[in-house]
Amino acid sequence: MRDYPEAYKNGLANDAAGTPDVRTPAIAVSGLSKRVADASGELTILQNIDFTVQPAETLALVGASGSGKSTLLGLLAGLDTPSEGKVLLDGTDIFALDEDGRAAFRKAKLGFVFQSFQLLAHLNAVENVMLPLELRGDGDARAKAEAMLGRVGLGSRLRHYPKYLSGGEQQRVALARAFVTEPPLLFADEPTGSLDAATGESIIGLMFELNRERGSTLVLVTHDPAMAARCGRTITISAGRLA
Repeated sequence: MRDYPEAYKNGLANDAAGTPDVRTPAIAVSGLSKRVADASGELTILQNIDFTVQPAETLALVGASGSGKSTLLGLLAGLDTPSEGKVLLDGTDIFALDEDGRAAFRKAKLGFVFQSFQLLAHLNAVENVMLPLELRGDGDARAKAEAMLGRVGLGSRLRHYPKYLSGGEQQRVALARAFVTEPPLLFADEPTGSLDAATGESIIGLMFELNRERGSTLVLVTHDPAMAARCGRTITISAGRLA
């Protein structure tokens, strides 16, 4: 097996697992808090967060830098553990699972788009998109990856390595990788934060277009008012609390 990035080893490679039950919220958060020790004793990052997200809904998490948005997204994905509270994804209490169980759940349910792309430098575009498919044992991984790259406008760049791709092209590869297994849940952490305004607008449009086509639930962290406005709902985090 290839040398996969830690994000995929930890279960961010997704595995299509069907459509969430429409009678069950895609995400249900209750009493979620996160505290960490620091030089002064204890720092509260999130305090008593409650909200639900319905299947196929689009939600933006906004707020000032340091407000706790990315920490909240990490908790939703089970990449971090809370001090108190619950996160139910498609009815499953992810913190009732052990670490291996959460990794398996991520493989089955989640796609993730990172601000810094998280592409493997020694793999070309199509090989990067093949990662989650190969990890789930999909025998048609190359054909599906090539088709998805064509869908995001990179059909002529399949064998280009990340260093030969622009920032916008790298993020298109990252979007293709996140969507290729059609995950029911998609999380994005500042997906245009590393891009110029024009390229970022193109990526925003593509991400929402792909999301509409596949009907996934989208939760994204952003400082971009234009991106937040494209979502059906916005939640503002201020000093670790819902504003």
